[in-house]
Amino acid sequence: MKIGLLSDTHSYLDPKILSYFSNCDEIWHAGDIGDATVANELEKFKPLRAVFGNIDDKDMQVRFPEDLWFTCEELTVWMTHIGGAPPNYNPRIKKILKDKVPDIFICGHSHILRVKKDPAYKNMLYLNPGAAGNHGFHPIKTILRFEIVGKEIRNMEVIELGKRGALK
Repeated sequence: MKIGLLSDTHSYLDPKILSYFSNCDEIWHAGDIGDATVANELEKFKPLRAVFGNIDDKDMQVRFPEDLWFTCEELTVWMTHIGGAPPNYNPRIKKILKDKVPDIFICGHSHILRVKKDPAYKNMLYLNPGAAGNHGFHPIKTILRFEIVGKEIRNMEVIELGKRGALK
């Protein structure tokens, strides 16, 4: 299963994303999608799994969950927008991790790209793809692309889309 992972588009879908994700089986969006047009474009392009973020309106909150738990190949995935980062997860995340630890934990929100195993939680893989949109303080727009085969994560790629553009 080839995955394209992004977050924090904030109503802007960089056209390069579609070319980078052209060979992906699914696109996962870790919240702050913004305008529904972004979600619609992604859904027309590939199967989309997404969560809402703190800037997403009520329509997006009805359309997408806050927390999405699912299995991909033989790995359990948990995606939410606001999660913190190892070892400083926010209190809501810490409480859930006490009872249930996924193989992969995905969040966005910080606009900071980070890929890290967390030994405190059974070597859970923490993924934050950074921010793919133009809104925020991040200097470079980033996304992730990887494969899941059985219980293995392979070919993890950080893709830089270029400098964050000015809002129009």
